[in-house]
Amino acid sequence: MRRINQVMAGAAAVALVTAGCAGDDDPGANFPERDINVTVPFNAGGSTDLTARTVGEAMGSHYDNEIVVTNSPGAAGSVGTQTVMNAGQDGYSLLANGMLAFTSMPVMGTLETMPSDWDFWLATFTPNIIAVPADSPYESIEDLLAAMEGNPGEVSAGTAGPGSAGHIAAELIATAAGVEYRHVPYDGGNPAILAALGGEVDFAPQLLVEMQDMLIAGDLRGLATLSDEPVTLDGDITIPTLSDALPEISDTLPMGETTGLAVPTGLDEGVLAALDEGFDAAMEDEAFLEFCAENGMDPVAIGRADSGDRVAELQSIVAWTLFDAGVAENSPEDFDIPRP
Repeated sequence: MRRINQVMAGAAAVALVTAGCAGDDDPGANFPERDINVTVPFNAGGSTDLTARTVGEAMGSHYDNEIVVTNSPGAAGSVGTQTVMNAGQDGYSLLANGMLAFTSMPVMGTLETMPSDWDFWLATFTPNIIAVPADSPYESIEDLLAAMEGNPGEVSAGTAGPGSAGHIAAELIATAAGVEYRHVPYDGGNPAILAALGGEVDFAPQLLVEMQDMLIAGDLRGLATLSDEPVTLDGDITIPTLSDALPEISDTLPMGETTGLAVPTGLDEGVLAALDEGFDAAMEDEAFLEFCAENGMDPVAIGRADSGDRVAELQSIVAWTLFDAGVAENSPEDFDIPRP
């Protein structure tokens, strides 16, 4: 009996050592074992920030660990993006970004990173809205376009910076209408909208999620949406599609921001699988779905397996739009980005 007990004790010890080694070899087995940091490369209050916090809270509940959101604005999103690129590839440092801003960085000369360098999880979509303050002289999108045509370069648009969602929308409009405007960049969508409210700029071509409450309250007036159909809000507010006044832009609609999470490629497959699981759970979270419904966002819920091609397709539209408008620092051809 003594020998049997010794053998059993030895076997148990070997099992414990083996289990410990297996855990060491599989970083995803117990992931996450601590809080995860999500870097938002824009100021708080914008669509990227709001989405990151909502998705992060849902993922944190699934993991029973906190998702800590850190805002790191600067250089149209490249500062925060570089921060995540420089972090350890262990799954504890994620990027939350809008794909329009992200895909524009190489041609805008802010950061040479490509969709193929990242794994993505796409969470939400929200369209651009052309909005003016309630006391603006522009009562319709036709009024605004006429002012831009009659006063080239004088009508000002506030956006979250070069290559951002609002900037791309403004360039699409200017190109389709054959007009000029004055671009005024800010560090995030929320500061750009506040600038429009304060009269610093004439209009904000920002995202519905960033201004829905102000549109419903009457502080802002929505002149047009870059969705392919009108947007209806509470209070019997209907914002017409831009294609009604500018049919030339129809082929590029809908246009807006797809927001999600990303990590540089090369992460352990077990950790990636754990992130897949957390993201999938977040996409079904009731609080996340309510957030989308209340803020003019569609829950697209595109996981890692399918998101890479989607982001690459978007980059071709974004990169060539900015290049053709003459605002890109680099040609898309320099990065082998095909025309759409």
